[in-house]
Amino acid sequence: MRLTIEKVLFLNSVEMLADIPPEILAELASILTEVSVSAEDVVVKEGDIGTSMYIIIDGSARVEVKGKTVATLKSGQIFGELAALSPEPRTATITALEDTQMFRLDQEALHEFMRQYIEVAIGIINSLCGLLQKQITSK
Repeated sequence: MRLTIEKVLFLNSVEMLADIPPEILAELASILTEVSVSAEDVVVKEGDIGTSMYIIIDGSARVEVKGKTVATLKSGQIFGELAALSPEPRTATITALEDTQMFRLDQEALHEFMRQYIEVAIGIINSLCGLLQKQITSK
């Protein structure tokens, strides 16, 4: 179990959360769940309904869409943000490439947190806009 200060320092290094003041990150840290998975464990499966997002602390994970590897995620990267905002079928399968530690943030907690702190909602919106922009320019 990590100390709150360790969580805050890590969260501050995550691009989507970098502009959020430390005192708000400390509150966010208190509602995160630490999750550990082993190499080759499937964290989320394409098509399953999801309601959580994850932030990789240590380790790495493979992103597969329709059985094809499309990306590798590492420390500080997030996945599942769309599912945490709205319960939809997962768009990819995420599999740990090695023993991996993550923070999980469930939809209900995220929604409550965004109601309290607009900075969090803005960070997520900016992150999603960046992802959309990358998809548009890569086609």
